[in-house]
Amino acid sequence: MCKPRNSCSLSVPRSYYGIGFESLNRRTNMAPLSIRIGLAGLAVMGQNLALNIAEKGFPISVYNRTTSKVDETVERAKLEGNLPVYGYHDPEAFVHSIRKPRVIIMLVKAGAPVDQTIKTLSAFMEKGDCIIDGGNEWYENTERREKAMTELGFLYLGMGVSGGEEGARNGPSLMPGGSFEAFKNIEDILLKVAAQVPDSGPCVTYIGKGGSGNFVKMIHNGIEYGDMQLIAEAYDVLKSVGKLSNEELQSVFSEWNRGELLSFLIEITADIFGIKDDKGDGYLVDKVLDKTGMKGTGKWTVQQAAELSVAAPTIEASLDARFLSGLKEERVEAAKVFKSGGFGDIVTDQPVDKQQLIDDVRKALYAAKICSYAQGMNLIRAKSIEKGWDLKLGELARIWKGGCIIRAIFLDRIKQAYDRNPNLANLLVDPEFAKEIIDRQSAWRRVVCLAINSGISTPGMSASLAYFDTYRRDRLPANLVQAQRDYFGAHTYERVDIEGSYHTEWFKLAKQSRI
Repeated sequence: MCKPRNSCSLSVPRSYYGIGFESLNRRTNMAPLSIRIGLAGLAVMGQNLALNIAEKGFPISVYNRTTSKVDETVERAKLEGNLPVYGYHDPEAFVHSIRKPRVIIMLVKAGAPVDQTIKTLSAFMEKGDCIIDGGNEWYENTERREKAMTELGFLYLGMGVSGGEEGARNGPSLMPGGSFEAFKNIEDILLKVAAQVPDSGPCVTYIGKGGSGNFVKMIHNGIEYGDMQLIAEAYDVLKSVGKLSNEELQSVFSEWNRGELLSFLIEITADIFGIKDDKGDGYLVDKVLDKTGMKGTGKWTVQQAAELSVAAPTIEASLDARFLSGLKEERVEAAKVFKSGGFGDIVTDQPVDKQQLIDDVRKALYAAKICSYAQGMNLIRAKSIEKGWDLKLGELARIWKGGCIIRAIFLDRIKQAYDRNPNLANLLVDPEFAKEIIDRQSAWRRVVCLAINSGISTPGMSASLAYFDTYRRDRLPANLVQAQRDYFGAHTYERVDIEGSYHTEWFKLAKQSRI
């Protein structure tokens, strides 16, 4: 089989990628004129999404700057079921293989690589053609690019894609935002490619204008940070205080995944506890370095929370936990310093009732999750108001029910809450969620107190509890903080009994009172 310089063509049935390298120098040997869509960027996510599209009955052209990735993708297509995937080594041939109006999805690293890919491909595109950025891009970059593309006569979408490698291959959650015309051009493809949830349909919807699709995906990832941190804390308390073995942890999380906590993250956590180390004795999870990586969307979420003045302490705590996990060498030295002060092995004052602890941790995890999702939804709403996007929070909960990393049965409840009241100020005050938190708050407090007394950090659960306790109080000590601000900076204050803005000469009054 010979490999041409420009493209790989194949004919295929249904299933996965296909291969078949033919001479591509002549237009007649390129992909058939029925190709409506192309994909540029063939790392694993890009390959899997291309295969998914082809498997759903849509022939697709693929391109990558590193040509070996093109050959690899086409080979996979053949091995996984002879799918209609056509590979191109040359960007011009790639673009011209797609019929007008062309739709090209990019899955490349955010930032400069996106701009470079747009520059490369747009040189061969025509007015009315569309580019879709499927990466985790900063939403303002998407808005800048959409404006530039519009001026050139092109359509542009920023589309969040969630679900990881498996989701991309078998059905992700898709969050397209930007040109509505562009969305309509590809809607039929997205409806088939997205994850399918029997009771609520395909996990895709038109999010809104501008960079809304990328923004919603960013907040989705922020919620994901919070979710993962809360699960890690539940694990830590059960393992370090309850002394549960990996076998017991697997059993507990498997049981939780049959109830209110049923979700992708709980499911994979149970799986992780059951994997033996193939390079030594014991379980693999115990050999994994306790140092969490990140790619930036969690940080962006926290930055947006600050910009929008929206409290998101659970998500912020999860980001801080990742920062601290990165200080592995410092933590090892700190552990030596403080061991002499009694901070060594985890010891509890009283014997632990394992079953009671498991039940309490389950309730605490669920209650804390409500707070994390409430914070994420409030961030989305605040941005939607600022930008005029008119985002539908219940619809976002619906498309997150399948395909994505935070998919969970819990999202049904969130959709129902926003269906009942689209203007719901906070998930915490939805009648059903409020009742659930009230029913679980005693267990939640017991877990946080037990962790504190045992020297176990639970920043996510603690931050969630503080968020709940702050939000539910009609009077906070903020009156003192505002008085302090007026004292040293003449920032003024409002009164609870008289309307208006006031300033007091606190220093003079205090000085007089000391005479």
